[in-house]
Amino acid sequence: MVVLSGGTGTPKLLRGLKELTEFAVIVNTAEDIWISGNKVCPDIDSVLYTLAGIIDEEKWWGIKGDSFRTHEMLLKLGCDEFMAIGDLDRAVHIFRSELLRKGLTLTEATKRLRKALGVEQEVLPMCDEEVETRVVTDEGDMHFQEFWVKRKGTPEVVDVYFKGIEKAKATKDVLRVLESCDFVLIGPSNPITSIMPIISVRGIKELLIDKTVVAVSPIVGSEAVSGPAGKFMRAKGFKVSPLGVAYVYKDFLDILVVDDVDRRLVGEYDGVKVVATNTIMKTAEDSKRLAEFILRFD
Repeated sequence: MVVLSGGTGTPKLLRGLKELTEFAVIVNTAEDIWISGNKVCPDIDSVLYTLAGIIDEEKWWGIKGDSFRTHEMLLKLGCDEFMAIGDLDRAVHIFRSELLRKGLTLTEATKRLRKALGVEQEVLPMCDEEVETRVVTDEGDMHFQEFWVKRKGTPEVVDVYFKGIEKAKATKDVLRVLESCDFVLIGPSNPITSIMPIISVRGIKELLIDKTVVAVSPIVGSEAVSGPAGKFMRAKGFKVSPLGVAYVYKDFLDILVVDDVDRRLVGEYDGVKVVATNTIMKTAEDSKRLAEFILRFD
């Protein structure tokens, strides 16, 4: 199995999947950003920390029990570090950045980091090229992290685009895991800013067409379970609903898993089968239950 992942929603599902089956994860890197001299890869790190059993399960980012003394001192010194980076988390960013400065690719650096953290599953960046999610708002064009972290997601969203995506190509490792699998799972991550960058990388979407592709909707009713997915879907012209999610993936999606709240949608729509279960993951048991439900389709 191959899982396409952003941060937050999909790592919660990975928590359950890792107890049940083997898989590789292809992760969004378009939300990466250089902060205080180091490369921060939020989605990669959330996946790694989850699989390593060290994720902060209250926030679903960062390392549990982390301190923020370095961040606090930087603010005191006058550094505009708008992301609250924990001390242990920062060590990971330094480790990665040093490898990148030595000439390793992001894929190579992630492999070393994965092994250092004791993660058995392959965790692969969607590409090695720099891609940046830009949010066009009524207050200007800004990096995703500036919109979501610094501005708290408050500006009105006009459009979203991925700077540099035209140069991005699937790595040999990404191609290898996709070519060798039969089943692809798209986790309940933001369809626009977490998954769309992955499927926009040259070489990836074409390989999904002949696979069994199952997606879990991050939209319940007409609201996102978490994050700004609703704003972004509206800006890209999609209805904020589970069927809107299906339309984002329409070129290759076979099965859409929706929450029991949307059970009325169960059926088939333009070749996509819609099934329902409880998709809310508050506990590890919830994650495992949802994973077991999804694996029925493998």
